[in-house]
Amino acid sequence: KLDFTFTTTGTLLANEEIELRNEVSGKITGIYFAEGSWAQKGDLLVKINDQDLQAQKKKILSQIELARDEEQRKKALFDQRLASKEEYDISANKLKVLEAEKDLILAQIAKTEIIAPFSGRIGLRSVSPGAYVSVNTPIASLQQTDPIKIEFMIPDRYHAMLKNGTPVRFRISGDENEYNAAVYAMDSRVDHSTRTMRVRARKANPGFLLKPGTLAKIDIKLETIPRALMIPAEALIPELSGQKIFRFAAGVVRSNKVQTGLRTETEIQITDGIAPGDTVITSGLLQIREGSRVNLKSLQ
Repeated sequence: KLDFTFTTTGTLLANEEIELRNEVSGKITGIYFAEGSWAQKGDLLVKINDQDLQAQKKKILSQIELARDEEQRKKALFDQRLASKEEYDISANKLKVLEAEKDLILAQIAKTEIIAPFSGRIGLRSVSPGAYVSVNTPIASLQQTDPIKIEFMIPDRYHAMLKNGTPVRFRISGDENEYNAAVYAMDSRVDHSTRTMRVRARKANPGFLLKPGTLAKIDIKLETIPRALMIPAEALIPELSGQKIFRFAAGVVRSNKVQTGLRTETEIQITDGIAPGDTVITSGLLQIREGSRVNLKSLQ
């Protein structure tokens, strides 16, 4: 039986990660998180001065109240045929314009607040309360690390052996434990320069022991072949037209062209060209040729 395992290295990634940045410039009036603390989705993290916008909001709400009263009066007069349709439409449209202006102001106020888009742990902050920040200033990072992702590359010739759910085993430096993950996604294309495909696996990380950015050594069992025919790698002889081996048969050397399959560090699978029970010559390959007579010696 051949268990074909591919070994590579990868990197641990947060399940979700963003850099908290502000959409508008202004003075920071509040920072509502501690460095390294846990934030729940929807928590207010940072507030930027919005006094002018709040004044505009108060003004527009007052105008809307007056416009709504006016629209209701015009509607009543129109229903009693005491006002024209045009007069009613003017008051109704005025109310709609003011409502749209209110929505714009509320949207601008929302941009002065940084809200946690998901639950996670906040990193170190780069600003202080009272600081003036321009648009898109880095403030802190937010990471969700349970579950955690493992990203690695695999040669394109193996990608057909992978599928969602394929088990992955990995270790990290300084930790004797072996962890189990499962493939959940593969890139849609092969990198043309390296001929490799990016793959991601995922593992539960309830204690947050696994940290993003850590290097991982990964083992993936890609295929199990119940009756694989294997030979030592040094027995294979490359040729322009393919590959061959030297076989010992009744005291004479015979050359056989072979087709190869999977490879391990020391052995190669032969899919065609020899049969179980054949004796393959592994040493002295430069001194022999087709038809050479040889004697096999037993190693004690």
